[in-house]
Amino acid sequence: MQAILATLGYVLSPDGSRVLMIRRDARPDDIHYGKFNGLGGKLEPGEDVVAGMRREIHEEAGLDCTGLDLAGTISWPGFGRNGENWFGFLFRITSWTGDPHTANDEGSLHWVEVTDVLAGKIPMWESDRHFLPLVFAGEPAVFHGVMPFSAGQALSWNYTTP
Repeated sequence: MQAILATLGYVLSPDGSRVLMIRRDARPDDIHYGKFNGLGGKLEPGEDVVAGMRREIHEEAGLDCTGLDLAGTISWPGFGRNGENWFGFLFRITSWTGDPHTANDEGSLHWVEVTDVLAGKIPMWESDRHFLPLVFAGEPAVFHGVMPFSAGQALSWNYTTP
């Protein structure tokens, strides 16, 4: 399977109670329009996943990551606008320096209570509700999942932990 390689990061507040998320509200043609999401994007050629995550957080939020934990990986076959396959490396950003931007080219940035994210109180991909409890677990374990998509909807969710 050929896939677009990407990162998805969840920047945590110093006490871990809030997460910095983007509300994709800048471009109405964006498949994520109106939804909250973590920060991240495609890896560049020759870039490792940690360097890519650090670059994306800096570009999107103006923060420099000093502590990153791999939360897991997810294969999203058929996720893209034209059915492209995506493979994501998900991170918890546990420490950082700088002052976060309030917005970027894709939308506005917001500190959101982790409990609100887990309770479904903010608009997001319904499919994210399957893996976010693993990302924000009190005693997290690295997970590896697969979530096939068709016509913009998740068909299933399976994961393992080593």
